[in-house]
Amino acid sequence: MTATLITGIVELVTNDPARGDGSPLGIVRDAAVVADENTVLWVGPETEAPAADRRVALGGCAVVPGFVDPHTHLVFAGDRSNEFTARMAGERYDGGGIASTVSATRAASDDELRRHMVARATEARRQGTTTLEIKSGYGLTVTDEVRLLRIARGITDETTFLGAHVVPADADRDEYVRLVSGAMLDACAPHARWIDVFCEPGSAHAFDGDEARTILRAGRAAGLDLRVHGNQLGPGPGVQLAVELGAASVDHCTHLDDADVDALAGGDTVATLLPGAEFSTRSPYPDARGLLDAGATVALATDCNPGTSFTSSMPFVIALAVREMGMTPAEALWAATAGAAAALRRADIGRIAPGARADLAVLAAPSFIHLAYRPGVPLARVLDLAERA
Repeated sequence: MTATLITGIVELVTNDPARGDGSPLGIVRDAAVVADENTVLWVGPETEAPAADRRVALGGCAVVPGFVDPHTHLVFAGDRSNEFTARMAGERYDGGGIASTVSATRAASDDELRRHMVARATEARRQGTTTLEIKSGYGLTVTDEVRLLRIARGITDETTFLGAHVVPADADRDEYVRLVSGAMLDACAPHARWIDVFCEPGSAHAFDGDEARTILRAGRAAGLDLRVHGNQLGPGPGVQLAVELGAASVDHCTHLDDADVDALAGGDTVATLLPGAEFSTRSPYPDARGLLDAGATVALATDCNPGTSFTSSMPFVIALAVREMGMTPAEALWAATAGAAAALRRADIGRIAPGARADLAVLAAPSFIHLAYRPGVPLARVLDLAERA
């Protein structure tokens, strides 16, 4: 492979505390990186950079790890802008709108779903995202859940079986739980790395704690790792269940009590916060400050979906986290990179260090702080070394 020396980096965020300023972000000033198309080979001050096959000069930009988005629903058809309008007028979100997306998705062709998914993934990449997790959950039949996962596998290995998104309106609840944890799981497991469940006992559409436990245990027995949608609409057992079962992540975490926070702080389960959903539903934002002060690991994600968070922008999520959830710009960036990588149990992404993937996001700014300081401005782009070769 051709090695490239990347220079002109005024601020390099490595997420390695042993480097640079010794902060959790491991910032190196006036830095350089050597990488091939896939892997970082060397990181340090530009004055100490080794020779390489070629050189790319960035001209005074900040560079951060490519954003990791560990919670998306990119494979879908249809539009729910009318639902958004209703919520802006005061209507409460309860999960019921998912059924309209299921109907549109079932009716769409594979080519249509693939085309829309690729367009959304490209949109995310243009804003600095280099890793995407993608869930199923808009099929809710064996055939449709399998095809959504197969389509998602076309662009990512981080695929999540979410047959337990909601109970279809025409289904018997007990029978559907048996289907999701039985025949549907058997068919979908070969195409997924993860299993997820929407655990919200207060919703008629989602799953209670006992149902979620049954589904997650079945998923683990089928060889899948665990994720949980929990505590979005109100207090519930989702966080405690995720920690008890050793799930990699529990996502939303909007309504937590002290016991939930203590459980997250004392376990390995990452609290993945999705402030785009609160923005789009006029709901209270999660208390990121409380989680961080307690010692919990926090990640950020877009929750890109047509009903409650139709954004692919991790920089937008970072800005919301700083403005609305009490995070510092440094904490928000770490949560969108290293924290999000932890939510996927990945050590090869979310950092810039020898041996890590060569996922670099270049900012048209002198510092990562501009991600929150200049919200809505397209500052980030992925540095494509293969394209430059």
